[in-house]
Amino acid sequence: MNHAARRIGRTLALVLPVVLVLSGTLAVTRVPWASPSAESQILTASSDRASTHATHRAPHELLRDRLLAELQEKNPSVALTHLQVATAERPSLAKHCASIARALGRAAVAKYGGVNRAQAYARPVCDTSFASGTTQAYR
Repeated sequence: MNHAARRIGRTLALVLPVVLVLSGTLAVTRVPWASPSAESQILTASSDRASTHATHRAPHELLRDRLLAELQEKNPSVALTHLQVATAERPSLAKHCASIARALGRAAVAKYGGVNRAQAYARPVCDTSFASGTTQAYR
């Protein structure tokens, strides 16, 4: 009887850590790019959604998402200023400036509920792309 209990114990000692890792209970990560109020937020991945490869996002996508969040927290002027600074600091982002500004324009209309109020925040960043985005969202 003692031999059977020892065998079961060894089997569990080998199998249990593998099961825990595969089930995702040990896959815990912090999300540093989330909003400052969510810095302490911890996410746990489940095995059916966990990925062994990290998804790589382009710098312009990360910038767009950060600026859209900033627009929601503050206002479009702040986001447009940060877009202008980011494109000046990293010229490789300049080719995406117009599409990001249009996305900010559409988000401003969604936040404020109208083109006129959203266009009040328009700035000369990336030509008239912000204004273009506000009118696109209205149509």
